[in-house]
Formats: sequence, C-alpha cells, structure tokens
Amino acid sequence: MTTPFTNLIAGRPVLATFQINLRCNSACGYCDLPLNVGRYEMTREEIQRVFSCLYRDGVRFVLVQGGEPLLRRDLPEILEDLSAIGLHLTLITNGTKITPQLVERLSRLPLAISVSLDTLDREKYRQIRGADQLEQVLEGIALLRTFPHPKFLTCIVSEVNRVEAPAVVRFAREQGFLPVVGAYHWSVGTYGRPDELLMYDRTSAAALFSGLLDEELIPSGYLRKFVEDNVSWLRGQKLEPCDAGRYSIAIDASGNVSPCLAFPSVGNLLESSLSEILGRFDRGAIKACSDNSSCNRLDGRVVGTMLRHPITALRSARSFTSQGALS
Repeated sequence: MTTPFTNLIAGRPVLATFQINLRCNSACGYCDLPLNVGRYEMTREEIQRVFSCLYRDGVRFVLVQGGEPLLRRDLPEILEDLSAIGLHLTLITNGTKITPQLVERLSRLPLAISVSLDTLDREKYRQIRGADQLEQVLEGIALLRTFPHPKFLTCIVSEVNRVEAPAVVRFAREQGFLPVVGAYHWSVGTYGRPDELLMYDRTSAAALFSGLLDEELIPSGYLRKFVEDNVSWLRGQKLEPCDAGRYSIAIDASGNVSPCLAFPSVGNLLESSLSEILGRFDRGAIKACSDNSSCNRLDGRVVGTMLRHPITALRSARSFTSQGALS
C-alpha cells in the first residue's frame, strides 16, 4: 500500500475532488459543468471499489461535491462507506436540502461540511444561483449550528455580491462557520462560465479582498493565504505552482479522471488504474496552465501551499480545532 507521505515525495495525488452526481437544483451563473443531462453515475458499490483502490494508492482526502450531492438519495450510505475506508471527507453543498435527520446522521462521521452562500439578499441570490432558494439555505445553516465537526461557508465573489461579501463573512463567523472567500473565474474550462452579470473589474475585486484582510475578518492559516492569493491573482501576479495532476485530481460521477475541472478526462477508474491514468496526463499543458495562473481554485492549490508554508498549515489546524471560538 502506498502512503500519503510517499505520494507527497513523489508528487502523486493525496486529494481528489469527486463529483458524486451530475444533477443540480441550482443554475449558477458561474458554473458550466455538464449537469442534468442524464450521464451515468457510479453505483454505491462501484464508488466503494474505486475509492478503496485510491486509498491503497495513497489518496486520503476527498472533496465530495456535485452537481448538488444531497440530491443523491444514497449519499449518507456512500459517505459512511468512504469514511470506513479511512478517507477524510468534506461535503460541499448548496445547503438547500439539509434536514435534521441528515445532520444527525452526518454528525456521527468524521466529516467536514462546506455550504455555499454568496449573499444574504434574496433577489441577489436568485440572480447568482438562478433559483429562489435563500430561505432553504439559511434554514440548513441553522440546522448545522451544533454540528460537531469543521464547517465552512464558501462565498464566491462576483460583481453582484462584491460589496456584500464582508457581511457574508461576518454572518459565517456569527454562525460558527469558517469563511472561505474566492473570486469568480470565467473562461476556465467547465469551472467558469462567462456571465456578463457577474463579471467584475479586477481592481475593484482586489480591493474587496484586501479589505477582508485589513479588517482581520479571515482567520489565520490557509483560508487567509487563499484570500491573499486571490489578491495576487486579481492583480495579475504569478502564483505558486498548481497541484492539478500532481497532488490533486478530479473525478466525475462516471469515474472519469482529469487533472482538474479545467481539463478534459483522460481515463476512467472503472477501467484503468490510477497509475495508468496519471501517465496519460499532459504535464506540459498542466504546467503551462499553472504558469499562466489562469485560476486560483482552492482544491487545486491547498496541498502544495501547506507543504511550502508549514506555519500556515499549523495555523490552519488551529483554526479548524478552535472553530467554536469564531461564533
């Protein structure tokens, strides 16, 4: 069995972003993923088999997203399977389908939850997300008030919510959530769809992120480093190397693997081993994309950032373990 430490030395994946389904009940202006088109989704048994192999290959961290993962009826059972394998999970959801029964069940797992919330204004929410769902999201956040594991609130900054982002961050902290604030990217593969309503002036957006840092609204550690990187990215500065295809990979609901969501898949884990698929990655294209700093995806840079900045990693751990102090 390969260990995560061995993978870190060899530049192999320890983190996977997993699109557990390809269905969604939102229509976000910044998303261009191929959703709600009837594509095949792996069964619970296939997912268990695939991720058991990935665990043996040294993968330990999985970001479980969609689509909207809570639309998958067997999601709790799948999360229990993945946890039993030994994987460290973070569930990423729009928060519209959270129930007391689900919270009680997930509370028994060593699982982190990230809820997406870009605005506290109902009309702005509808403009950004393409659905009138703010009330359901706020109800879901309230149900997570006593959730015993790390919980994050992710705000994607666009022109529609730019001036309101500090209020969303304050709300996150009041509710006991760690705030994750990132910039809307467009024209970056399936990750970013150009939407004129959401596009901003980069100078104005950089000023917003700088203000979050100046006001000490973002806790120390990686989440603060991520905001600092957003400022650099918005100002056109070069970022540190991306993890895509090296420390992290993306896996869609059918089992297809790509370096990240900005790249096409090159193999399927139901048919090929991870090593075979990694050998098909176009490393030159990945490096060119990273050197161009065409995006600043959190999951595509977190592992490398932690390795390069051990003090940041230590402060991140302290932020996660002292989460209750934020509320």
